[in-house]
Amino acid sequence: MDADHQINPDALSLSNLNKSRCRKARLARDARFDGLFYTGVKTTGIFCRPICPATAPHEKNVDYFPTALAAHRAGLRPCLRCRPESAPGSPAWRGTQTTLTRALRLIDNGEWRNESLPQFAQRLGVSDRYLRKLFQQNLGISPIKYANFRRVLFAKQLLQQTTLPVTEIAFMAGFGSTRRFNAVFNELLALNPRQLRRRQKLDAPVSEGLTVFLSYRPPYDWAAVRDFYELRQIAGLEVVTYSSYSRSFYHEDCEGLFTASHVPEKHGFRVELSLTRAEHALAVIQRIRRLLDLDANSATIASHLSDHPLLSSLNCEGIRLPGMWSPFEAGVRAILGQQVSVKAAHNLVTRLVEELGKPLTTVSRPEADAPGILFPEPAAVAGSNLAFLAMPGRRREALRLLAQYIIENSCGGESPCAIKDDSAYQDWLSISGIGPWTVQYTAFRMGHPDIFLAGDLGVKNALKKLNGGSKQSLEAATVSPWGSYATLLLWQSLSSDTSSINSKLKLQ
Repeated sequence: MDADHQINPDALSLSNLNKSRCRKARLARDARFDGLFYTGVKTTGIFCRPICPATAPHEKNVDYFPTALAAHRAGLRPCLRCRPESAPGSPAWRGTQTTLTRALRLIDNGEWRNESLPQFAQRLGVSDRYLRKLFQQNLGISPIKYANFRRVLFAKQLLQQTTLPVTEIAFMAGFGSTRRFNAVFNELLALNPRQLRRRQKLDAPVSEGLTVFLSYRPPYDWAAVRDFYELRQIAGLEVVTYSSYSRSFYHEDCEGLFTASHVPEKHGFRVELSLTRAEHALAVIQRIRRLLDLDANSATIASHLSDHPLLSSLNCEGIRLPGMWSPFEAGVRAILGQQVSVKAAHNLVTRLVEELGKPLTTVSRPEADAPGILFPEPAAVAGSNLAFLAMPGRRREALRLLAQYIIENSCGGESPCAIKDDSAYQDWLSISGIGPWTVQYTAFRMGHPDIFLAGDLGVKNALKKLNGGSKQSLEAATVSPWGSYATLLLWQSLSSDTSSINSKLKLQ
């Protein structure tokens, strides 16, 4: 990259795109900007990612857009070469309407299925008329049109990356019929799905599972994410290798298995996925994105944290938050880690999975050592006396009470029915045996970006080490809104030898 293209992604304002910076980024095909803006080409009527391999158009023929939706509303179609639907996610839309934010998150995550608009609005606690008004005022389109836009982009990704039949893709994307899918696809992209499929030169073999490529915005510190998972992996549930992370899971009435393999030269992960219910594909893929923190702008986070005088000496380039599959699993691991060593906590979690985990027999395992056990469901924990766990009875009771709470306040035994924000876990404080650390740790592992665990022993030890033995504290407000990343950075700083981190941190 030449000197003229040395630009900082942090300086790009998504609410008021700087054309000069966007021009430099697209001409340099700078992957750090992938998903932060889109380039619309007036002469061809398409919009592209900044990394598009096509010949760069003249600046006079270009417009810039903060989101794919904005480009679509301008009458542009997604490029068939760079595939804008595959770009990393971007926090481009920052609304003040909490209801709208929740609605967008549900739609983006594929959680609006088999419901009418009034039913969907009821989940959000508002009327369908009010929900339509929110979408129209803030996005200029209706909720259904926005949902169809997201579904079509997901279907386009599957059409271009897989060999799955068009009818199956329509079902995965959330359309009730192939006829409806074809009509909406043609309306939004001016192209028939089968026409798009015939234009692709797929080199992927036909298989029973699903393989997709999930991009991230570099840099990405895969080694740190890998080591984090490796230190905490539970035999039978997870498998960590030098270049991949695998695990079994359940999502509502669906069971599955995935392997995410890092492909650094392409800035992403190749994800091989097997599911018992194909209609949950989008929701599961979005959850995998969260697990690997693929949508974070690590350059912005690193820039913010490195400016802090207590953190400036630490290397936070490419920092990401390794996530956990469900709030229940995060809460269980946190409870089992209370007041014991990490090794003891790991043994307790392993024992719980061995005793109450259900064998994964509904999907084929590609290799003999692939994950083959599902994490225990809340009903299994609530219905057990947990006598096999060598720990105080009060802690066993906390596990049972948490499991019962999840059952009584969930849809499908996993996700809270009430559509709340990230403070929802505060309700757990009413459960005997669950305190602030458990609640904060759960939010941290579920991807909340701003959880600074000031009272954590590992954080205190790291700060003491950085301050030459003094007990100088770090105020959460000074690292906000990236408190979770600051917490992780301090844990990582305790030792350059990752094998010793596990012995120093109370983190399960």
